[in-house]
Amino acid sequence: MTTVTPLFVCLAVFIVGLLVGSFLNVCIYRIPRQRSIVWPASRCAACERPLAWYENVPVLSYAALRGRCRTCRMPISIRYPIVELVTAAAFVIVFDAFGPTPLFVVRVLFACAMIVLFAIDLEHQLLPNVITLPGIGLGLLASLFLPPGPLMALAGVAAGGGLLWLIIEVWLRLRGVEAMGFGDVKMLAMIGAFLGLKLTLLTFILSSLMGGLIGLFVVVSRRGGMSTALPYGTMLAVAAFIASVAGEQILDWYLHLYM
Repeated sequence: MTTVTPLFVCLAVFIVGLLVGSFLNVCIYRIPRQRSIVWPASRCAACERPLAWYENVPVLSYAALRGRCRTCRMPISIRYPIVELVTAAAFVIVFDAFGPTPLFVVRVLFACAMIVLFAIDLEHQLLPNVITLPGIGLGLLASLFLPPGPLMALAGVAAGGGLLWLIIEVWLRLRGVEAMGFGDVKMLAMIGAFLGLKLTLLTFILSSLMGGLIGLFVVVSRRGGMSTALPYGTMLAVAAFIASVAGEQILDWYLHLYM
C-alpha cells in the first residue's frame, strides 16, 4: 500500500488553492460590479474576448502572457496571480493548522471570504452584503457542529457587530463624522459567527494595531493626514485570518505573560 507523503499532500492542497484563487479573482472583479460570478465565462476585461482554457491556468498563464491580453495587449492586473498565490498559501496554512477535518473545510471557506473582502475593500472601499450577510448565517450554522459552538458564535456576532456599531455612534456624536462604514460592522459580525467571542475580540485588537501602525506610516511619510480614510476591512481580513489559524496560541502566549 502506498503511503502519501506530507509534502505531496501539501502540494495537492496548494494546487487546489491556486484553482480556487482563480475563482476568487472572478468574485473580486464581478461582485462589486453586480455581475454574475458563474456566467458568462472568463473574458478579457478590456476587449471582452472569452479566454481559452490555457489562458486560465493559475499563475502560469499570467507569466506566459507576460501580463497582457493575447488579443488586445492591454495589461492584466498583477492582482490575479497574487490572489491565486495568496489563496494557495492560505489553503496550506489552514490545512497545517487543522488537517483533513471538517473544521479545515469551514476555516478555508472563511479564509476565501476574507481574501475576497480584503481585495474588494482595498480597491472599492466596499464590503458587499452578498458576502457578509450569508457569511453570518453560514458561520452560525457551522457552529452548531464545530467550534466555537453556537453560544460563543452568537456572542461573537453580538460583540463584533455591537462593538463597531458603538464606535461609529460615539464617533458620530463626538465628531459629527462616521468613523467607518456599516460594512465593517457586518464583516466583524461575520467574523464573530465563525470564530466566536474570544477570537473576534483578538481580531479587533490586531486590526486596530495594524490600523494604528499604517496610519502612523501614512502621516510620517506625508502620504496623508490624521483624517485620511483607511480601508478597515482589509485590516479586519488579515487579523481575522491570523486569529482563525493561530488565535488560540496567541491568547495562550499572552496569558502566560501574566502567570
